[in-house]
Amino acid sequence: MKKSKRPSWDVYFMEITELVATRATCLRRKIGAILVKNRMILATGYNGPPKGVPHCDELGGCLREKLGIPSGERMELSRAVHAEQNVIIQAAKMGTNIDGATLYVTNHPCFICAKMLINAGVTKIIYSKGYPDEYAKKILEEANVEIIQSEPSKK
Repeated sequence: MKKSKRPSWDVYFMEITELVATRATCLRRKIGAILVKNRMILATGYNGPPKGVPHCDELGGCLREKLGIPSGERMELSRAVHAEQNVIIQAAKMGTNIDGATLYVTNHPCFICAKMLINAGVTKIIYSKGYPDEYAKKILEEANVEIIQSEPSKK
């Protein structure tokens, strides 16, 4: 009997983050995130403006882009709620316990999201692409959050 070539759990969940990211409306970077516990998806999130608020493309473009702000800086000027923030918010709205969960995310979290993930009880982060935020990496290490960069998808 021929054995099927199923993806590993990490590959499976990382590919789902790529699909979640397709819902993102950020003009600079599309991010997808999922929280997983016991191989079950608890919540999903992608980056975009708060519910009911116009998207950047509806307002003529990205304010941070117009101001020439480099990636990873002055995030308070972004209209977008980050994917990691949205996945935590979605879990909270549904009353889902995420303590001890693993976050799968398309990009390494920023410093603000790293602090939120630590306080939410996320114990492991698996991401595919880097992000220019050394403070985020440092605080996650200090909090003993396991951080793994995944292998690129072989699609």
